[in-house]
Amino acid sequence: MPVLDDAAIAAALRELPGWRHQDGALVKEFTLEGFMGAVTFVNRLAGAAEQADHHPDLDIRWNRVTVRWSTHSSGGVTRRDLDMASRTEGLT
Repeated sequence: MPVLDDAAIAAALRELPGWRHQDGALVKEFTLEGFMGAVTFVNRLAGAAEQADHHPDLDIRWNRVTVRWSTHSSGGVTRRDLDMASRTEGLT
């Protein structure tokens, strides 16, 4: 899957509030209702990721979860990452 150029990523990010392009990935920090809210969100995200066979890098800090989408096999952000970032938005 081809890596998207910076212009394509910037255009797509206009439709994904709070997401940023950082170090070859789409990144957003979500603030949830306490630790269990964060874990519940991660569990929903894990199910969606498994279903899509595309998995994010996650960092969990009590009520905050940082999600990073990147297609490692392609070496950067692809259309698949944009689709999964959009899908992630519906899980909060």
